[in-house]
Amino acid sequence: MEEQASELRALMGNGRNQDTKKSSGGTRIIAVTSGKGGVGKSNISVNLAIAYAQIGKKVILVDADLGMANVNVLLNIVPHYNLMQVINKQKTMQQIILDTEYGIKFIASANGFSKIANLNVDELDYFAKQFCSLDNADIIIIDTGAGIAQNVLQFVSAADEIFVVTTPEPTAITDAYGMIKMITTEIIDRELNLKLLVNRVHSAEEGKRIADRIINIAGQFLNYKIDYLGFVYDDPVVSAGVLRQKPFIVMNPASRPSVCIKHLVNKIENTEVVENEGVASFLKRFLSRKK
Repeated sequence: MEEQASELRALMGNGRNQDTKKSSGGTRIIAVTSGKGGVGKSNISVNLAIAYAQIGKKVILVDADLGMANVNVLLNIVPHYNLMQVINKQKTMQQIILDTEYGIKFIASANGFSKIANLNVDELDYFAKQFCSLDNADIIIIDTGAGIAQNVLQFVSAADEIFVVTTPEPTAITDAYGMIKMITTEIIDRELNLKLLVNRVHSAEEGKRIADRIINIAGQFLNYKIDYLGFVYDDPVVSAGVLRQKPFIVMNPASRPSVCIKHLVNKIENTEVVENEGVASFLKRFLSRKK
C-alpha cells in the first residue's frame, strides 16, 4: 500500500513541494461534468465531497443533473424536497438542504422534470437569490448533467473550477474532448480553471496516457491548455458501494479509489488556484448566460 501511495503522490502530485496559495474571497464552487453519461461523474462528486468534509471543510453537494438525478441514490437518501420546489417558489433553498451522515450537506435535484432543464429568466432570478444563502459553505460541489445541454453550460460557466471526468473508453474520450471544445468555445468572457480527471483506469500510466492524449489534442486544435487533475482506479469496491448505496471512501477508506480521491483533494488544496470570488460572482456569471 505504501508503494502504491508513493506512486500516486509522484504521478498526481501531493502539493507539499509546491508554492502554495490558499484560495480566498469566499466559497469555492466546483462543477463536475462529463461529455457522456456512465463515466462515474456522480460517484466522483459524492466521494470528493466527503473527502473534503473529512479534512474539515463545510461542504454542500448539489445534484444539478437536471433530469437524471441519482446522487440521492448513491447516498441512500430519499429527499422530500428538491430544486423543483425552489424554482416553483414553494420552498427556500435552506428548507431543502439535507444533512447527511457523512458530514456533508446535500441538495437534491428533480428527476424527470422537463421544465427544470429549461428555466426562464424569472425562475433563474429566484433560483439565484436562493443560491446566495449557501455562501457559508467552504466548498460547493455541483454535479452537473452529462453532455452539452444549455443547463449544463449554465452551471459550468459560472463555477470557479471545472472538472471534466472521462474514462479510457474511446467514446468517453471523444465525448470528453467534445465537452471541452464546447466549454472553451462557448465561455470566452473569462479565464477558465479547467481540469481533466480520468476515472476507471487500471494503472497510473493509463490515466496519464489518456489525459495526455486529450490535453495534446485540445492544445493543438483548440489552442487551450488543460490541466491534468489525476485519476481514479477501476476497482470492485466502487460497484460494491453503489449496490450498497454507501460511498466507497466510507465503505473502504484504504481502497485504491479512496486513496486516489484523497490525493486528488490534497492536490487541489495545495496547488495554486485562481482566487475565488464567492457565491455572488457565481450567480452573476450564472444569470449572464440566460439574459
